[in-house]
Amino acid sequence: MAKELYTRTNQKVFFAGLALEAWRKAEAGNPFNAPAVVQAEREAALFHLYGALLGLCHEVAGYYRTSTQNAARVEAIICREALDSAPSPELAELVELAEHPQSWLSELLTAYAALFQPPKAPAKPKTDPRVPVIEVVAVEEAGDIGPSLDDIKRWRASLKELALRFRQSMTEW
Repeated sequence: MAKELYTRTNQKVFFAGLALEAWRKAEAGNPFNAPAVVQAEREAALFHLYGALLGLCHEVAGYYRTSTQNAARVEAIICREALDSAPSPELAELVELAEHPQSWLSELLTAYAALFQPPKAPAKPKTDPRVPVIEVVAVEEAGDIGPSLDDIKRWRASLKELALRFRQSMTEW
């Protein structure tokens, strides 16, 4: 494989697509372990999309030869300090997207950060001590466990479109 910066971005976008396809198959196949496979593929897709975003940030930082071109985290590149030290239209757009809470980029970064949070049991109000301690729990009541397949597909499509647009603007003629 070529050692160009864009190859890593493309590779991670492709890997995210593979995870999304495996997720879709797990939901359609309905095997006994489908919830576990879906969660694993959700996390894999988020991991690869974050890597693709980092790759795109490296493309932008490398093109402009900024001090953040070797950063290991997206948050070190997509921030006001980095934009103030080395302004570029692409980085300005990324920072604006990241700061807008309803944008696909902000949602992606929030979902990725949530992967590193410990699970939290739902808060339960105090109960009457005369109530039996053993209670029935259903597996389906797991609650919201992360972004949906459609959300991640939308994020992937947005990232691909953004990468292609950025590459067009950063091409030297």
